Amino acid sequence: MEKPMLRAMLTKEFLLILRDKHALAALFIMPSIFILIMSMALKDTFSSDRAFVSYAVIDQDQTTISHEIASLLRENRTLKEYRQTVRPGKDLQDALNDDLTFAVTIVPGFSASLASEDSTVPLKLDAASDVQQNMLRLFKGELTGILMKLRIKTLLHELDPLLPGIAARTDARLMDQSSLITVQFNGLEESLFPTSTQQSVPSWIVFGMFFIIIPMSTIFISEHRQNTLMRMNGMNISIPALFTGKIVPYMVINQIQVWLMIGVGMFMVPLLGAPALTPGHSVTGIIMVSTGLSLAAIGTSMLIAVSVNSVEQATTIGGILNILFGAIGGVMVPKFFMPEAMQTFSNLSPMSWGLEGFLDLFLRGLGAGAVLTESLALAGFGGLMLLLAAWILARRTGNGL
Repeated sequence: MEKPMLRAMLTKEFLLILRDKHALAALFIMPSIFILIMSMALKDTFSSDRAFVSYAVIDQDQTTISHEIASLLRENRTLKEYRQTVRPGKDLQDALNDDLTFAVTIVPGFSASLASEDSTVPLKLDAASDVQQNMLRLFKGELTGILMKLRIKTLLHELDPLLPGIAARTDARLMDQSSLITVQFNGLEESLFPTSTQQSVPSWIVFGMFFIIIPMSTIFISEHRQNTLMRMNGMNISIPALFTGKIVPYMVINQIQVWLMIGVGMFMVPLLGAPALTPGHSVTGIIMVSTGLSLAAIGTSMLIAVSVNSVEQATTIGGILNILFGAIGGVMVPKFFMPEAMQTFSNLSPMSWGLEGFLDLFLRGLGAGAVLTESLALAGFGGLMLLLAAWILARRTGNGL
């Protein structure tokens, strides 16, 4: 008797979901739009051409070496040359109070001092008062590298009469820095690098999956108001069978969401100029994480649905909980932007577990074994929420509620 009844319940649930056009839009269209927007918004964050700091060169020396220092700084794509001419004094102070980060002053006699054995004339570096110390160290390191390169070049030119051609051969090697170091990101092939899409797609997959909290809980409460649940109770339909009729349709919807969002990242995002998603090599891992996330979201939805008395309450609580989980879990603000204490605190959110699982697969190129812990944690969280929901529903049903 229960099998035909279960099929009827599943059919009913699918029909209710398909009729709710607003819920379908929230589940499929909203995450897709977020993926497109955030992939574009974060595009420069992962770009190797992104300028982190602005600088200006005040050349008071006006020599070949001072011009070369300015030229080598200009070649660094992570540095942005200040848009206006800067002069010492108030003009420099105003610029540093605006959006200038560093000002390099090449004082008179610096080039001659650099070429001599006794270098006593240093560069002058002015920094904005709010500059981060790590940025200051990086910029000083860049300047030091440039000066050492120029000093070696000067010494080689002095040796050229004794070793003909050594200066020309070494100049080319000094200027070609790309051949000295190759970078390979952890878990990725040598030709691949992290992109904004690899971050944004997992984030909004997780958020979109948890958004079923609202339509699922509202449908459940509507059935309670229409006495549908009471009639099912009168037909001796058990709570596990009732929950199965709710869980299966939404797990199917969640899986459709996941693969649709992956498709958006792979095929639609590149049309807007952002990098395409590389989904990794483990379909099994994706299914594991998405199944765990689905159970966590469904369990939370059921707990809300059986605990409140109105659609308005369910919508409000579900929406707030979804936003809080997302804000804490690194969906709205990537974890690497958070301070260390906040990154630790974010582990309280189940969205964080799912996000880390997807990042392991998409961003770090790991396999199913790497996401087993996150998948089990999510499934365990979802199972606990379902048990609490079943207990609350049994008490309310027994009390005629």
